[in-house]
Amino acid sequence: MRAVIQRVQHGSVTVEGQVIGAIEQGLVILLGIGHLDTETEAAWLANKIAGLRIFEDTNGKFNLSLLDIGGGALVVSQFTLYGDIERGRRPSFTDAADPKLAEPLVARFVELLREAGVAQVETGQFAAKMLVEIQNDGPVTLILERNPDIII
Repeated sequence: MRAVIQRVQHGSVTVEGQVIGAIEQGLVILLGIGHLDTETEAAWLANKIAGLRIFEDTNGKFNLSLLDIGGGALVVSQFTLYGDIERGRRPSFTDAADPKLAEPLVARFVELLREAGVAQVETGQFAAKMLVEIQNDGPVTLILERNPDIII
């Protein structure tokens, strides 16, 4: 499971001209599901993201988490995070999960963020063409990955 996490002042997702999810201060999470991913990876990633200390305290230090600031999370499924461009010029997506596996895992990830205490969790629309607006704050962008074959 892969996530690109961006600290934002605002984020939104629009589908067919309608805003379907929006947050103010918080995180936009672009989430890719691999074909071997399970709820174990989703739980690890959700807990890690909820507790990441990437928001500044009064001294300007990264000491506060999404939970500390009461911020929102906007989760956008993005299979292209598993695009392999080692060969040729067209990405291969063979490592991305089949939609029948990916869609419920994205939904479970969203539930797990809520269970971790994230105040507001919004989403994009699975398999839709989306316009994602990201007002990156900092800019702060991190990449997290949890492989199913790693035992912690």
